[in-house]
Order: sequence, then structure tokens, then C-alpha cells
Amino acid sequence: MIKTYFYNHSEQKMYHDVDLSQKDQFLKSPEDLLWIDLYDVGNSELQYIAKIFDFHPLAIEDCLHVSPRAKVDKYDDYCFFVFHALRYNEESDDEITTVELNVFLGPNYIVTIHKSPMNTIGRIASICHRNISYLNRGPDYLLYAIVDGITDEYFPIMDRISVRIDELEDEIFDHQMEEITEEFLALKRTIILIRRVILPQKRIFASVNGRYSFDISEENVPFYIDLNDHLERIADSTETFRDLVNGALDTYYTIISAKTTETMRVLTIISTIILPLTFITGLFGMNTFSWLGEEAEPYMLIVALTVMITMTFVMLHIFRKRKWL
Repeated sequence: MIKTYFYNHSEQKMYHDVDLSQKDQFLKSPEDLLWIDLYDVGNSELQYIAKIFDFHPLAIEDCLHVSPRAKVDKYDDYCFFVFHALRYNEESDDEITTVELNVFLGPNYIVTIHKSPMNTIGRIASICHRNISYLNRGPDYLLYAIVDGITDEYFPIMDRISVRIDELEDEIFDHQMEEITEEFLALKRTIILIRRVILPQKRIFASVNGRYSFDISEENVPFYIDLNDHLERIADSTETFRDLVNGALDTYYTIISAKTTETMRVLTIISTIILPLTFITGLFGMNTFSWLGEEAEPYMLIVALTVMITMTFVMLHIFRKRKWL
């Protein structure tokens, strides 16, 4: 599916589904803007667009394959971007997945390519059907609006991860080891994937001595400063979450180790008490006192029980005095 949106600056009007064979006519004025959105297209459609705009084959190849990280490639007349949106489903085995967005940014045109539906693209396209608010400030502003919409979708995900970490910190004393460990590992994988998405995108929009990795008009610079601030906040949150998860996991393992130590201590005390009692019962069970006669057996049983009970209380007293109990 190929959707086109053309903003004519002189007429202050929007046109939809224009004929791309007249591309040169549409791009004659630098103040006009042409936006082409390609959704779930194949190689033939991409080659068609590439031929119209003379896109580099390597950039088209990147559109056909999944790129693991965000990037920007600068060509003579345009820039090629790769961004990633996030989809979060806590009940799924792969609770977080990425949706790739490829963008070609020219002096007065922008081409967006994505295989899966994107809420931000749909919302902006819907607004473009009604007014010119997104297309009358240049292609760099439209790029900002798209990426800012993608970035805004990260915040609910970060809020949910924060809640899950708080819940796990409350549950580490109650749940079984296997359940907690799996939950912690799933959270760590989620945070690592978010960092892998956020950090490269943050570098794309970072300013070095007031210069960006691509051309931005002066009036749109404040928007990109705000966008970079949002990405910085998310990157800082992922760093904090990673430390919290690691700290909670260390605490959990410490608790498990303490419980294991406590169990071993109790078992050791029981073994220590049982060992001499076993010796006494074995000694009195070897008929070593038969020379006293059969009439002495009930008395020797009483003696044996008395000795065992006395030794048990003496050992318990010693254990309490040494604070082993």
C-alpha cells in the first residue's frame, strides 16, 4: 500500500494520492512537501520508489531486511534513517518486540517505509487528511513528529516495567525460586532490548557543538532538543531499571542463600543431637549389661532414657548459650 500526501505551499492546500510520475513538478518549489508512506510493500514497490527518487541500492536493501539497530546514512541529496518502535505484550513469550521504520529524508520530501502498522504514522496521516499542520514546517518537522510519536509510546512501557520491578521487590520473600528467577530474567531481557533500541536513536539526535547528524532548520531545532531530552530520560530510566533489577536479583539470591544456610544449620543441630543418642542406644542394645541379670533390664532402660534426655537438654542449652538457636 502506497499513500501520498502533497502540501502545496503557494496554495496552502493538501493533495492526496498524487501521481508520482509528476514528482519533479511537485518538488519544484523548496517550500512544498511530498510525503510518501509505504506499508507492507514488496521489492517491486520499493524498486519503483527507488527509481523515482534515485535511492541507493544499499539503502533499499536495508529496507528489505531487518536492521538490528537505529542508524542514519547520509547520501548526496538525502538521508536514510532506521528507527524502531516497541510493542509490549506482558502475556506473550516474547513480551517486547520491535517494529522497524525506514525513512528517506530529502530537501522537500520524506518517504516512510514500514511492514507493520504504526499508530504514530496512522495518527499523523489522519490529521494530514484534514489540515496542513504537519506538512507546512518542512520535512525535518514531519520527521520530528513521527519520531516523537514513537518515543511517546516508550513511556507507558517504562511505567509498566517500573511497576513490575516494585511488585517483584515485594514478592521475593513469598514466591518460589523458579518463578522469581524467570520473571527477573524476562525483565532483564526486556530492558536490554529497550536499551539496544534507545541508545542508537539517541545518538542520531544528539547535538555535538550545536551540530546535528543531518540538516535541521533553525526554527525546528527546539523540537529536536525536546526529542533528545525525552530519549535521554528513557535511556536514564533503562539504566536505573537495570541497576534495580540486578540489585533485587542479588538481594533475592542473598535471601535464598540465607534460607539455605538456616536450613543447613537446623539440620546440623539435629544431626549433632541425634549422633550421641544413637551411640547410647547402640551401646545399651549390645547386651553389655547382661551380667547384672534379667531383672536389671527395666532399670537400665530407665538409665538409658535418663541419659539421653539429659544429654539432649544439655546440648540444647549449650546451643542457645552460643546463640546457635
